[in-house]
Amino acid sequence: MTNHMKHRWTTPLVVAAALLASPMAQADVVTDWNITASNIAVAAQLPPPPAYRVMAMAQSAVYEAVNAITKRDPPERMTLDAASGASVEAAVAAANRATLLKLVPSQQAAIDSAYQIALSAIADSPAKREGIAVGDKAAAAILALRADDGAATSESYRPHTTAGVYVPTVIPAVPQWPQRKPWVMTSANQFRPGPPPSLTSDSWARDYNESKALGAKNSTTRSTEQTAIARFWEDIVSLIYFPVVRSVANAPGREVTQNAHLFAAVTQAIDDAYIAIFDAKYHYNFWRPITAIRNGDTDGNAATEREASWAPFIDTPMHPEYPCAHCIVSGAVGTVLQAEIGTGLMPTLTTTSDTAPGVARSWTNIDDFMQEVANARIYDGVHYRTSTEVGTEMGKKIGQLVAAKYFQPLK
Repeated sequence: MTNHMKHRWTTPLVVAAALLASPMAQADVVTDWNITASNIAVAAQLPPPPAYRVMAMAQSAVYEAVNAITKRDPPERMTLDAASGASVEAAVAAANRATLLKLVPSQQAAIDSAYQIALSAIADSPAKREGIAVGDKAAAAILALRADDGAATSESYRPHTTAGVYVPTVIPAVPQWPQRKPWVMTSANQFRPGPPPSLTSDSWARDYNESKALGAKNSTTRSTEQTAIARFWEDIVSLIYFPVVRSVANAPGREVTQNAHLFAAVTQAIDDAYIAIFDAKYHYNFWRPITAIRNGDTDGNAATEREASWAPFIDTPMHPEYPCAHCIVSGAVGTVLQAEIGTGLMPTLTTTSDTAPGVARSWTNIDDFMQEVANARIYDGVHYRTSTEVGTEMGKKIGQLVAAKYFQPLK
């Protein structure tokens, strides 16, 4: 592990501790706890797929608890009931605490600290006690619903080799993820795309040469701005998409159930996106640029010239290339946000990155946000153009499916 990677693992521990020790002060209790829960998941050193699984369950429990109290959404979407006047703040705290304690028990001290800070701000009363009870019930219901979602399946990845021949010995990321139960999709392969371009095609030569030129560690083609974008989206640790969602949740005039609803929808879309993308990745097992470019003389394409010591701008993720995981997530998030906003005024979307300290990037158009993420993975030297396009479209389809569940009027 490089020093840079070590820094990326250890820094969130400090951030989480500082956050939990300070008063919460954002738009409402739902967005406040989204920040706290995100930092707890990061402090547990969970890679993105498991971390977003945790967040999907936590945010779904929060939505169930909040809507049981406010009854803002239609009864058909309610699975719990609560006494009139129960404390929403207590319910959200309890739902987060119960879910997080089950899923990230290593962070018990931080979880309990955040919970006690939240409860200390609520006067003792029947409303507080009822809110805690509703939050606990919501967490129990979601944990039971997802208890057999397949995440605990033992990974059984089989490295491809012939007897006696060395291959790299690190097991790729979450090879068991295609066996997981989705939230909204009917199956992990519901949106599995067609195969990547044929290695003898013009499309492959285009993709190969673009990534080779723009994504090289010492590229003379990549511009200063492109390099900044590449560095920003190198982040795989900080749950970088949640500040984008909070840009919408923090808009004036929003109500707490709206935000609980939004975070549940977004996190379920992200979790399903990871299930779908790893299904496709392990189905096609397509090579990354560092492998392809160092073996460019073996693909049968005269337009792909080998470069023996080519290296990407960032470290290549430990899973197959096709399609792009960042792209499916940005496509899913962007599509759910568009469904939430509808024809209303688009707020400025902003996020920060652990790999570009002190930098914030913003967008006033969801398509621009999604395209930047796609471009970044080419500038990083870890993906090809076709893969980014396919990944984004998969994300949009998942986002549309989630939007149909959460944002369409019930009959």
